[in-house]
Amino acid sequence: MDTTHDGEGVRPIERWFAHYSADHRNAANQRIHVVAVPAILWSVVALLWCLPPGPFFRHGAWAALAMFGAWLFYQRASRPLGLGMLAVFMAMAAATAWLHRTLGTPGLLALGAAVFVVAWIAQFVGHSRWFEARKPSFLTDLRYLLIGPAWVLAKLYRRLGWRY
Repeated sequence: MDTTHDGEGVRPIERWFAHYSADHRNAANQRIHVVAVPAILWSVVALLWCLPPGPFFRHGAWAALAMFGAWLFYQRASRPLGLGMLAVFMAMAAATAWLHRTLGTPGLLALGAAVFVVAWIAQFVGHSRWFEARKPSFLTDLRYLLIGPAWVLAKLYRRLGWRY
């Protein structure tokens, strides 16, 4: 994905968001996603933080590599979203480092796993017949696992009157 426009004047990130939004029309499901998507993102960072670092690295190295790879995706899709996701990743890394120092690896692992499970349950409840009644976007394309956090951030940008 790049930040250029296609022949119709639509940026690729706008196409991603349009498809993602079509699968998330229900207001309750959107509210669930605004909470659950960042929670899942943090839990993945926390779980990666707990991986053994190896002889030349420290705890958090695998999480840092994953965040960097995801950040490249966001930066290429939209510079303003890339900057926002960089700030999100930095905040998540700082919080996770503090939690790791406070709870240790076993505690962080337990917390990360619990948040991961609860947030995914919330996501699937939001997509259930009681709310959205549509399957999650990532079941059609795994890249939507990366689009979700950017979609949530873009909602914040719109609320603040910022462009992405």
